[in-house]
Parts: sequence; C-alpha cells; structure tokens
Amino acid sequence: MVLLAGGLLAGVQLTAVAQGNYQQTHTGEGTFYGYGGGGNCSLPKPTGILTVAMNTADYNTAQACGACIEVTNLNTQQKVTARVDDRCPECAPGDVDLSQEAFAKISPIEAGRIPIRWRYVSCPAPSAKLFFKEGSSQWWAGVQVRDHSSPVASLAYRPSSSGGAFTTLGREMYNYFIAPSGMGPGPYDIQVTDVFGQKMTASGVALAVTTEIDLGQQFPAVLPAPGDGGSSGGGGSTPAQPATTSISVANEWAQGYCSNVTVTNPNATPLNWTVSFPVTGTVYSTWNATLSQSGSTATAVGVSWNQTLQAGANTSFGFCANR
Repeated sequence: MVLLAGGLLAGVQLTAVAQGNYQQTHTGEGTFYGYGGGGNCSLPKPTGILTVAMNTADYNTAQACGACIEVTNLNTQQKVTARVDDRCPECAPGDVDLSQEAFAKISPIEAGRIPIRWRYVSCPAPSAKLFFKEGSSQWWAGVQVRDHSSPVASLAYRPSSSGGAFTTLGREMYNYFIAPSGMGPGPYDIQVTDVFGQKMTASGVALAVTTEIDLGQQFPAVLPAPGDGGSSGGGGSTPAQPATTSISVANEWAQGYCSNVTVTNPNATPLNWTVSFPVTGTVYSTWNATLSQSGSTATAVGVSWNQTLQAGANTSFGFCANR
C-alpha cells in the first residue's frame, strides 16, 4: 500500500562509502533454532522466505537486517539462501543460526552443527519499502527499511521541498532508525543508502504509522544473485581481483622521500580495497589511507570516503618515509 503526500524520485546514484566488506566469503559453523518471527530485526514473520540469525559481529548494529545470505554446507556442498531476521548473541564471528526450515535444506536436523561458508547475495525483492514504527509522531519517530536488495547503511530525511540538508538518523539494534525529537509533521524527503554507497531518494513521504510505504524503486544489484557464483567465492565462482597499484615518488631528499599511490579497481563490481607494496625505510606519515608496516612491506586500507571503489574507479593516497 502506498501512502505518499507527493511523488517518488526514482533516483539511485553511486558514491564511495565504505561500510565493511560485504563481498567476501565468511566461514564458521551453522546451527539451527525454532524461529517464529519477532527477532532482533523487528521484521514481520515472512511467508515463503527462509530466515537466519546473524552473529553479533556481522550483525553490525542491525546493518545485516533484511539482507540475504547464501549458506553452503561444506560437508555436502548443498546451499540455501535465507534472509537475516534475527541476531545470535552466542554465535562466534562467522557463525550463523539458521531457522530449522533453512537448516533442513542443507543438512539432516540431527547433525545439529555443521561447517559452513556463506556470502551476501542480492535479495530478489522488486521494490523497497519504508515502515514507521507504532507510536511514531511528529515528536518521535522510528523508521525501518524493508525489502531492500542489498544491506542498508543509513537513512536520512528532510522536510519535503525544503531543499535543505538531509539529517541522518541513528540506528538501533532492533533495526529502526530513530529520530528522538521527531521529524516534524511531514511530508518528508527520505534518502536510503546501501553499504555500497547507492542511494534511493523518495519525496513526499507521509507520516503513515504501521503501514508499509512502497518506494517503487530498488538498489541496483551489486551482490551476486543466489547460486550464480559472483565475486564472493565458493562453488566454482570467480574470485574478485585485488586492486592494482601505481607508485610514484613525489619528493625525495637524502634522509627520506614521499610517494603517491594510485589504487585501481579492475573488477566489474565495487571493491573494498586493501593493498600491500614494498617500501624502503620507515613510514612516518600517510594521508587518505590507513597504513601499517611490517619490515619492508606496507599495507594500506582506504578511509571512510574512498575505501569502496566502484567498477574501474581509482583513488590515491600518499606516504612519507625515512630512509
């Protein structure tokens, strides 16, 4: 049901926002439990969708909520796709607790605990939705994103047609973005950003409490579809290629030097980059990256605004070292 005070701006754009590596393969143990809905993600009990509870580390303050993962039983190579609806506090990083129905798709129930590999995949939902929590008003509001194809990183709003800056809301462990002093009476422009920096912006959104608001748009697929291999590894997939580097000396003197490094993503999908390269001497300063050194090898990771490189994109950072 669509309850909007105005139209929707079906604009999805790309930015370089790093929210963690959602394109890697995870390994751990798979268990099961009797899930009946109402988990930490506060999502309605699904119909025809298998579910899973995520370990706290990868749950990442509800960022995993509503995302889809493909789980492989390493004993049999059987796979199942499930939506993250809950959190597993006792699970170690890399572990997942599948609903009994999902576990039974890849293992006999009596096995109880199995070695697994899992990765994020694109959810098949055609259109994302918003949902205002019960009790929301112009003075306090909780907003949830549902049916999104990739994990949601942030939600921001502004009064419709104001042309002002968007206000970003904090996220709670129960998977609502909260405006402690409210968002005003509405309508609003609401901007939802996924972990790859892709944005959906909806205009004229009315404050319609406990009613799903269909945005009529979806994030473009960056993650692989279930079963198609993709860059995350597993089951005959093609692994993502590492970023390439080009290093040039910007300045040097008898006791030291400074260099610029260009990092390029050679893949057809976004990449969260980490690069290692040889260095002479001891690095004492760096910019536009976080750098560590072990002997004659330096390892650099992007910072918040440049860690995720879109397909074919590049970024630069620099460092200075004593000889």
